Amino acid sequence: MQFVVTAMDFTDASALERRMSQREAHLQGVKLLIAQGHFLSGGAILDDTGKMIGSTLHLEFPDRAALDAVLKNDPYVSGKVWDNINVREARLVPLPKA
Repeated sequence: MQFVVTAMDFTDASALERRMSQREAHLQGVKLLIAQGHFLSGGAILDDTGKMIGSTLHLEFPDRAALDAVLKNDPYVSGKVWDNINVREARLVPLPKA
């Protein structure tokens, strides 16, 4: 199953600082998801000034429970970076084989 995850950051004064402190650990997790074939695409959502305010992810897992287990352990969740997380099942356009 494919999923689109849209996660908006907390908006308090320390939100960006928390994001940056957790960023390397979060990206290490993304690298693992890539190696496992779960991560299809994603990146930061930016405001009009270019400041990171959230994330979007395209992921593939056998079911929602497997996705939820990964999200639960993401440093952006445990580190209080993501405030509002929306998960929707999706059917993404296949990328051409490299």
